[in-house]
Amino acid sequence: MKYRRAIVPGGTFFFTLVTADRRPLFTDPESIDCLRGAFRAVKAKRPFRIDAIVIMPDHLHCIWTLPGDDADYSLRWRLVKTWVTKHWPGPLPSPADPARRARGEQALWQHRYWEHVIRDDDDFSRHVDYIHYNPVKHGYVDNAADWPYSSFLRFVERGLYPRDWACKYTDFEGIGHD
Repeated sequence: MKYRRAIVPGGTFFFTLVTADRRPLFTDPESIDCLRGAFRAVKAKRPFRIDAIVIMPDHLHCIWTLPGDDADYSLRWRLVKTWVTKHWPGPLPSPADPARRARGEQALWQHRYWEHVIRDDDDFSRHVDYIHYNPVKHGYVDNAADWPYSSFLRFVERGLYPRDWACKYTDFEGIGHD
């Protein structure tokens, strides 16, 4: 069966992207800045809003909202991945996969990504919580406020979370793809 992506103009989507071979590529300020640069460059040509995000060493989760007349998040992700690969700060890692090496492909990203259409306010809130809880879930920090590569503090500044927030969910079944 061929997988079909959801096509929802103006939709809000949750995404998970994973690095190739789950390599911890986003561990230093230069690599994080490269990814941020990609988002800025793509947003300038193909607008979208990043509602929430967390960048982990080997994956990222985010929620985007697209313009009302546009449903093409696939193009945006292709542009982001390409920009990061072209502007990577330092030598690109060699692909572990022999097939990728034979095709001369770079090895920063897994080919696919996970997407989910946000259905309602509760679905949005649960996915935002999942995003912000992710560094705690993976044991990188004890408090979401301590992870520097997340939109969590932006939510604190807007009064949507207390700084010492502890996730109220213990079961995120059906949310995310780590």
